[in-house]
This record gives sequence, structure tokens and C-alpha cells, in this order.
Amino acid sequence: MTQYAVMGDPISHSKSPEIHSLFAEQTGADVRYDKLQIASEDFAAAIADFFDRGGGGLNVTVPHKEAAFALADHLSLRASMARAANTLGRKPDGSIWADNTDGVGLVRDLTRNYHLPLDGQHVLMLGAGGAARGVLAELIDRSPASITVMNRTQSRAEALRDDLAEYGLMHVRAINSRGGPRYDLVINGTSTGLQNAGLQLDSAIFAESFVAYDMMYATHDTPFMQWAKVAGARQVLDGLGMLVEQAAESFTLWHGVRPETAGVAALLRNGL
Repeated sequence: MTQYAVMGDPISHSKSPEIHSLFAEQTGADVRYDKLQIASEDFAAAIADFFDRGGGGLNVTVPHKEAAFALADHLSLRASMARAANTLGRKPDGSIWADNTDGVGLVRDLTRNYHLPLDGQHVLMLGAGGAARGVLAELIDRSPASITVMNRTQSRAEALRDDLAEYGLMHVRAINSRGGPRYDLVINGTSTGLQNAGLQLDSAIFAESFVAYDMMYATHDTPFMQWAKVAGARQVLDGLGMLVEQAAESFTLWHGVRPETAGVAALLRNGL
């Protein structure tokens, strides 16, 4: 039996062990998947120890994604674009490879599970931190009509736009400024949503039947989801499906087989 795990701090809330155990049951993979709480100062040593003991692969979550990116010997294009990694493995020569599956997880949830088009849509990303960076390149690749980043600190949004300029055009918009498109899809990539964040969105900047997607998930509506319902969104979605889809991509990278995700997401939804 090969060990896999997710590392983070905190980590008690993680659903990854349940998800990967269900994937293993489907595919017949003989694996054990744990969650490991690792402090930032211990992260590099914990990675080395895990693989030295024969570990097969690691998922990485907050606050270690940037550190995982920095310590890897081989980076996928997705990890390079995000400047962060959430999936690690080790090659036969002992070197560490890193990938980022967040973006593909988000896009698959939107397009495959909810059948929402991205091409030709005006997309608004709230936030300019690691969560936003991890998915923007994948969104750009789906040919939306426009992608706009909106952040409380506008200079951070501008820096993110400039960093990803070689991959596609993005816009920056001051909060609730006039002009620009009305958005078909708004994605919350902030950790706090709208609660106590000073971000009061004007519903006038959204299309009449816009979709709201929160990359966070919880047992109840997040503050962002509450706002979206009041603002008249046609659909209000959370990030549980993204969590399952990004996990499936990691599983595929490690095992060479893609698990079914819809049933796993349904089981988790019923258990929340």
C-alpha cells in the first residue's frame, strides 16, 4: 500500500482523504491517504521525509502552495503560470515534480458539471491572491469575451494582470466603477468573501442572468453566496465540485486513470 497525503495548516477541515479513498475504491488503487498538519517552518523537511519514506504523492493546501512551487525540481506549465503548486510527486531519480490542478478543477466543474459556457462570456474575478492566480490561466484558455480582476487593493490586481499578460489579455476594474461590460459570471477568489471586507458590489455591473461561483465551500451559504442571491443571480454555486475535480486531476497524474467525480461530489454534498 502506497501512502499519499495532503499537507496544510490548518488541515482538520480537509475532505481530501474522503475524496481520494472513494477514488481508490472506484479504480482499485491500493493507497492510503492521510492529512498532515505541517507548520511553514517544517514544510521543506516534511516533504523530503515523506518521499524518503516511499510516499507516492502529496496534495498541498494553504499556506504551502507557494513553498511547494519553490522547492520543486520540475514544474508544469500550469504551476509556472500560477506560481503555486498543489500536487507533488517524485521521479525515479529522486527529483520532485509539481503541478497545479486548481484551474482545471474550476473549469471542469463549471463546464462539465453545470454545463456553463465560458467562451464568449464576460468573467469577473474577485481577488488577486493565490486562489485567483491559480485559476486565471485556465480561464483565459477557454476564450471568454473578457476577464476582469477586481480587488480592494487595485495595484495587486494590476500586478496580477501584468504577470499573466503573456498568456492573454485581462482587465482591471476599480470596485463598482462605471464603464466596461456587464458580467455573465463572477467568481469569488477571496478568502473572506464579502464579509467585513469592504467590498460592496453594485448589482448594476452584472448581466441580468449572471452566475455567481464561490471557490470556497461550507455547510451553509458563504457571505458571497448570500450577496449573490440578494443581487438576483440566476445560479449561485460553491466550490465543492471544484475541490473534487482538482482532486481527480491529481489522482490521474499519480495513477494514470481518471476517476468518476459526479457520484463523489454527491456523497460529499450529502455529508456536509
